[in-house]
Amino acid sequence: MDTTLKKTINTNKAPLAIGPYSQGVIANGFLFLSGQIPINPKTGELVVGIEKETIQVLENISILLQEAGCSFNSVVKTSVFLKDMGDFSKMNEIYSQYFKEPYPAREAVQVAKLPKDVSVEISVIAAL
Repeated sequence: MDTTLKKTINTNKAPLAIGPYSQGVIANGFLFLSGQIPINPKTGELVVGIEKETIQVLENISILLQEAGCSFNSVVKTSVFLKDMGDFSKMNEIYSQYFKEPYPAREAVQVAKLPKDVSVEISVIAAL
């Protein structure tokens, strides 16, 4: 792909990338957001507890979507990574407050470990 056809999303209103990746990339009419973990962008501190973590992750995603001129209604695909699948119902209850019908496609999987040992990470793809 010609790199002139892709644009990166970068804002200090959301947690900054902590490695060789972008907060988000726009390409071919889609926005691809990197996985968000529950870091409060104002303090740089982690939020603890699955409900609070899920809210913070989705608030971080909201900021990045807005930065790209999108909203949760633009999201077509989500990937949810959980440290413990036992937290699925709590995460899902909060998730349902952010996403409305027609819902995006989604997978939710339990993983062995997440960055900074958080309980949840979510990435999204949105249509522009």
